[in-house]
Parts: sequence; structure tokens; C-alpha cells
Amino acid sequence: MLVLVYPTLSHRLKKHMKDTWPLLKNTDFPSVSRRAIEVLQVNLGYLCNQSCLHCHVAAGPNRKELMTQDNIDDLLRILKQPSVHTLDLTGGAPEMNPLFKQLVLKARALGVKVIDRCNLTILLEPGYEDMAQFLADNEVQIVASLPCYIEENVDGQRGKGVYQKSINALQILNKLGYSQPDSSLTITLVYNPTGPFLPPSQAELRADYKKFLQSEFDIQFDQLFTITNMPIARFGSTLISKGEFNNYMTLLKDAYSPANLDGLMCKNQLSVDWQGFVYDCDFNQMLNMNITNPYNQNHDPLHIRDVLIDDLVNIPVSVADHCYGCTAGQGSSCGGALG
Repeated sequence: MLVLVYPTLSHRLKKHMKDTWPLLKNTDFPSVSRRAIEVLQVNLGYLCNQSCLHCHVAAGPNRKELMTQDNIDDLLRILKQPSVHTLDLTGGAPEMNPLFKQLVLKARALGVKVIDRCNLTILLEPGYEDMAQFLADNEVQIVASLPCYIEENVDGQRGKGVYQKSINALQILNKLGYSQPDSSLTITLVYNPTGPFLPPSQAELRADYKKFLQSEFDIQFDQLFTITNMPIARFGSTLISKGEFNNYMTLLKDAYSPANLDGLMCKNQLSVDWQGFVYDCDFNQMLNMNITNPYNQNHDPLHIRDVLIDDLVNIPVSVADHCYGCTAGQGSSCGGALG
């Protein structure tokens, strides 16, 4: 099934990029080179049941962009490569792509670890009541958004009622065996700052989450990732409208730590958008900073169907000022803090 992009929605995303990109492209960020690809992070589309302020892909209920079957088939070819051990599924709400379950089943059959970047509330939506059981049955590891353990902060960032739905979803997952003793099923919660500031210590915040969620709701989880808000797309546009963009960029640059460079996710991860084009990371994807095709003279954007992963080793990563978000303070990646 071919899904077309509605012009008004496409225009909205382009506006977010137009607002932020001119302020990011002239950078003094140090050069970075890629290593062998170990993680394939795939954006299955921008359709989501939520519209969060910090969302760097500007996802929402009215987005129509969804990955189609031909690109799913191309992904499976890459997943057969020996160096690739993890499929990291994101969106939007990746579960809302009708091909989500098919892709998970085929990836697991290849012995690939599958991560679902779940917003939790999708597990309670009509039509998705069986999704939690499906994830458990296929040993899908869940990385779940919960930007704070306080209800007021979560609902302020993600919408009224989101906190309680998230708590209910976590309780369902715990009952299915997630984060239980001797279980291979894991839940990682994700903290995003609720404003233009850096995350606190990941270890200390994890302890706070653990204590509160267990005492108040008897909820168990395994890890906590702290992820810095990137000054791009919806969040970047909001910073600009409030006159806070330059101050936030100064904060990121002043907190730069060269020790975080070696752990950057762009070194061993390949990001794939819903159309099948590839990028160094999810954030570059939102800024249209494609990996260019090394196999033709025009250097067109590289598509997953043309990727030969050995040819991407040692090529330079495309960098801009938003990269300071990954190296500020304790560092930030899709796998949480770096230092």
C-alpha cells in the first residue's frame, strides 16, 4: 500500500527544519568517522497517537507517512549482514505501521535483537490491545518514553492523561513478565528534559524513578536513559519562538565533552527514514542530512536498497551544531548517557 504525504503536513515539517537549519549548519564540531554498522534504526513513519513538544520528528495523529513493503524487504537484506545485531524501531509510534508485526517476526527469525521505542500509551489504544502480548511473545525489548516520574511534568510535555495511561501500560508489561526476576524481557525508560536544560545524572535519576514508581505503583523497570532535547524540528522551532535558541546552543557548547566523541551512536548505527533513505542518525534524518550515494557521480541521497555496508566504514559523519547535544555534559544517544 502506497501512502502519500499530505502537502500541509509536509509543509509543517519543512517549516520546523527551515526555522532551525540555518542556525545549525555553520559548525565547528569536530570530525567523526563511521565504524562497522551494528545497529539499524528504522523510522517506520510519523503517525503517532501523541504530539509531544520535544518530539524531533514532529509526529502526530494526522501524519500519514508510513514505510511500505518494498523498503521493509530491503531492510531484511541488511539485517542478514553478520555485523548487524540490533533492529531499533522508532516513529511516530512504530506499532501504528501495519507492517510492524511482520517486520518484528522476520527480524526475530534471523536472530536479531529487536527494540521497540514505545510511547506506552499506544498499548491502550483501540485496535492495539494485543500489542503488549505480541511484544512479550517475541522477546522485543522495550524502550519507553516517560519523561518524568511526576504526573504534572509528563502531562505538561505529552498531553493530559498521558501519565496515567503510561503507568497502566507499564503495569500490564510487568504482568507479562517484563522486568521481572529471571526474565529476559526488559523495559528501559527514557527521560527527556521538560525545557531547555541538560538532563541530570542518569544513575541518580534512575534511582529516583525506581524508588517512586515502585513505592507508588509497584512498577519495575531495568534501565533509565537520559536523552538531551535536540534544538531541531518542533523543539528547535519552539526555542526560536520563545527567543531561547541561542541560549540553549550556548548551554550545549559550553558543556561539550570530547570524552563523549568515541561513544557517539552515529559511529556504529545506520538510521533509515520511512522512505528508505539512510542517515548517520535520527537527528540528521530530520534535517535532511543524507548519507550520499558513493556509487554514482551525482552523490544522490543513498537508499537502503543500494547500501553495501562495508563501503560505509570510515566515511565521515555529517555534522552540524545540533551534534553538540550528543556531547554535552554526560553525553546523549539513543542508548542514553555516554559518560
